[in-house]
Amino acid sequence: MFFNKRIVFSVIIIVLFSGNVLLASQCYILSKSLQANNVLLLASARNEKILNFTKLFIKKVLKAETEITFEDRLQLENAVRDIGNKDISGQWQKFVDSKGEAQAQTEVKNLLETLVNNI
Repeated sequence: MFFNKRIVFSVIIIVLFSGNVLLASQCYILSKSLQANNVLLLASARNEKILNFTKLFIKKVLKAETEITFEDRLQLENAVRDIGNKDISGQWQKFVDSKGEAQAQTEVKNLLETLVNNI
């Protein structure tokens, strides 16, 4: 009788321990999956900001018929800062600081290339 109780108790302990190991492994797998999804979500949000700035840049600068207004430039500056990428900010600054149309055209090409490379 004592032997049967001991076997039953041992089986229950083994089953409970196995269940805990299984749950712990599932928890670990889910946490790794969550981390990977968070990385993808952050990359997606960054890419969306880059695309929004690119659309705004095309609309306000490349398709502009007149000189760019202060409000438009401020909107573009804020969009660049919102991206938070040093390469894009640096290339934007080079474009803004360009002297003459030829240099501005070169910097626009470089800015667009930098934007695409960061997506």
